[in-house]
Amino acid sequence: MKKLLTFFSAAIGAGMALLLAAGCSQKGAVTVPVHPEWAYNSVIYEMNVRQYTLEGTFAAAAEELPRLKKLGVDVIWLMPVYPIGVEQRKGTLGSYYAISDYCAINPEFGTMADFDAFLDKAHKAGFRVILDWVANHTSPDAVWESQKPADWYVRDSLGNTVTQYDWTDIAELNYDSREMREEMRNSMRFWLERGVDGFRCDMACEVPVDFWRETLPVFRAEYPGTYYLAEGENPELHTDAFDASYAWELHHLLNDIAQGKKSVSDLKSYIAKDAADVPAEAFRLMFTSNHDENSWAGTEFERMGEAADVMALLTFVLPSGQPLIYTGQEIGYDHRFEFFEKDPVPAWEWNARSDFYRSLVDLRHAHPALAAGEKGGKADWLAPEVHEGPAENLLVFSRAVSAEESLTSTADEVIVIANLGTEPVTLSLPFSGSREEYFSGKTYGGGDRVTIAPWGWMVF
Repeated sequence: MKKLLTFFSAAIGAGMALLLAAGCSQKGAVTVPVHPEWAYNSVIYEMNVRQYTLEGTFAAAAEELPRLKKLGVDVIWLMPVYPIGVEQRKGTLGSYYAISDYCAINPEFGTMADFDAFLDKAHKAGFRVILDWVANHTSPDAVWESQKPADWYVRDSLGNTVTQYDWTDIAELNYDSREMREEMRNSMRFWLERGVDGFRCDMACEVPVDFWRETLPVFRAEYPGTYYLAEGENPELHTDAFDASYAWELHHLLNDIAQGKKSVSDLKSYIAKDAADVPAEAFRLMFTSNHDENSWAGTEFERMGEAADVMALLTFVLPSGQPLIYTGQEIGYDHRFEFFEKDPVPAWEWNARSDFYRSLVDLRHAHPALAAGEKGGKADWLAPEVHEGPAENLLVFSRAVSAEESLTSTADEVIVIANLGTEPVTLSLPFSGSREEYFSGKTYGGGDRVTIAPWGWMVF
């Protein structure tokens, strides 16, 4: 380990040597991570451990893995599993994100042995498991605050730790401390050594980007095949750092379109802008819900209404996207989870909503044109002949890859037609020959007239 770190430090001024050590490919003056092959067409499931089962434990969650296997998801993102601070705790149980000890398990969920058993069972079932990592802050009464040097934290003139926003249950860490940075890396290694497959990094945009650039390339060399997701949208997070970042702007845009505040033209402009701003290799996490949105902004049904399904489809088919499903979405659970209390899903019953999400996952897996990053097809906007209804509400595009570009070495094309409006639209199908529509299984000929219902879609 010491030899690797010495080499990495010496390589900073030697571009190509650094790229090889870090496992990166070069794109002009920008270096971007070489993603694990498994990640390109993967679907992430965010598990809210506290609410996922009536028991709210790893042991109970492990018993539900077959249901997630049936759903078809690839990656399980566990919200923070670490002990929660008591000082300034919010609610009865506190926030997952007010961590008191980075290298221990929240007893609410069980023991370290229970976590290891869950991880082992998930791996044997074919899942990757990533942990939520909170590098920006700890709880005010974290073990670091009392046991480590005072300069590990940002402090005011009286020596008190500092909070951010209205997060009164946290203490901000000081990244001017090299010793704190190294201990943060060692804490992350603790879990990588246990076999986790990477991290979703909370508030990654609040942590100095040079920390991630110092850390993640080394982890890739030490733990090949690991994956790193940033909660943040700054394109710089992809340079020598993260595989994926949040498409927050897209999420809010989809909400606005569903509410009639924005239009298809705004969505096309966003996609063009994002393609120009972010490296082609970057994965962009796309979602209609997550733990923040659900608890604080409302469920996808509250925010998107009848448009919720077509917006979910778009998160699976838009360029560069890596789709996310949050706890309860796969059964259409229309409920805002309490964030600081026990508030579990009352029952898990496979239903039509489950079939819908399973079909989206299958679509993603079956078509290399829909892969994330540089291996997926770009959006080629199509303009079919429209016979009735507002043409401006139609989003019609193709994504295609050649055999040379494809993950599976086979050429592939997917055509998406989505009506992002409240009126039906009749159009002629924009392809030649005949194709099967994915969701209905019905075969259509090129040029056939079809009517797309409000917030409806067809995929060929």
